[in-house]
Amino acid sequence: MIERKITDSRVLVTGVAGFIGSNLSADLLQNGNQVIGLDSFITGKKANLQALLRDSNFTFVEGDIRDKATCDSVCKGVDYVLHQAALGSVPRSIEDPFRTNDININGFLTMLIAARDAKVKRFVYATSSSVYGTEKRLPKVEEKIGEPLSPYAITKSVNEQYAKVFGQLYDIETIGLRYFNVFGAQQDPDGAYAAAIPKFIRQFVRHESPVIHGDGTQSRDFTYIDNVIQANNLAAISTNPDAHNEVFNVAFGESTNLDELVQLLQELLSEFDPKIANVEIKYGPERIGDVRHSLASIVKSTTLLGYKPEQDLRTGLEKAIAWYWENLH
Repeated sequence: MIERKITDSRVLVTGVAGFIGSNLSADLLQNGNQVIGLDSFITGKKANLQALLRDSNFTFVEGDIRDKATCDSVCKGVDYVLHQAALGSVPRSIEDPFRTNDININGFLTMLIAARDAKVKRFVYATSSSVYGTEKRLPKVEEKIGEPLSPYAITKSVNEQYAKVFGQLYDIETIGLRYFNVFGAQQDPDGAYAAAIPKFIRQFVRHESPVIHGDGTQSRDFTYIDNVIQANNLAAISTNPDAHNEVFNVAFGESTNLDELVQLLQELLSEFDPKIANVEIKYGPERIGDVRHSLASIVKSTTLLGYKPEQDLRTGLEKAIAWYWENLH
C-alpha cells in the first residue's frame, strides 16, 4: 500500500510532549515537514522531546492552549494543525471537572479560533471513544452516541460540536478523530491516571500483580499508535469533501477483554523474563464513569478517508513491549 502522508508542509502539533503528539511529530519530521510543537508540560514529558529537538526542522514552544497570544503565534504560517493537547483520563476528570473543562474546552476553543484566524488548511483534532457513553450497541458507529458518563466525555463531545459549527460558520475545515484506547512506545506507565497497558507492563516488569478494575470481561478496541499516525495524515490531506467537518473512529476494529489483554501481556513479557509467568493477576472494584464495552466500526474511516489499520493488538504489543523493556530497566 502506498502511504499517503503530509509532506513538505508546516505543521503545528499541540500536546507535542505527550505520547501521541511526540510519536506523530517524529513521523512528520521523517517525511520532510517543519514541525512546531506546543506543550505546557502539565502532563507531557520533556524526555519525549529529546529526539525531536535534535532535528533542525523541529521548533518547540512551551505554552498553554488557553493563552490566546500563544495560540495566535504558533498558528502563523501553518498549513495544518494536529491538535492533540488535552487533559486526559476519565478518573481525573471526575476528581477535577473544573480543570478538565478549562483545558479541554476553553483551550480547544482558543486554539480553534487561532487556527481560523490564521487561515490554516485544516484543523485535525483528537476526540475520544468516551463520547459514546451510554450507547450500548456494538460496534460503535459515529452517528449514534449516547449520554456522556464523565466530565472528560462531555468535554470531547463539546469539542466535536464546536468544530462542526466552526466549519459551518467560518469556512475552516475540521476533522475529528475519535481515538479508541491508543497504546505504544512512550506512553507514561506512572501515576494514578496511567493508561492500562503501560501500567500493566510496568507492574509485570516489577513482578507486581496487575489489578484489573472489574471482573475482566469489559472489553476495549485497543489501537496501536501507528494506526493513529496514519489516520492523522489521511485526515489532514484528504481531498474528499464528504470527509470535511466530520468525525471518524480511529481503531483497529477488534474487541479484546481485559482478561485476554493481561494474559497476552504476561505471555509476551515472559519471553523476556520467565518469572513474569508466575505473577498473580488481581481484581478490584469497577471504575466509575467507564464505558463497559468498546468496539469501533471503521467503515466510515475506511470509506471516506482511506484508513486501513495495519497493526493489530499482538503486533503492536510486541513493538511496545520491546520499547518498554529497554526503557524500564
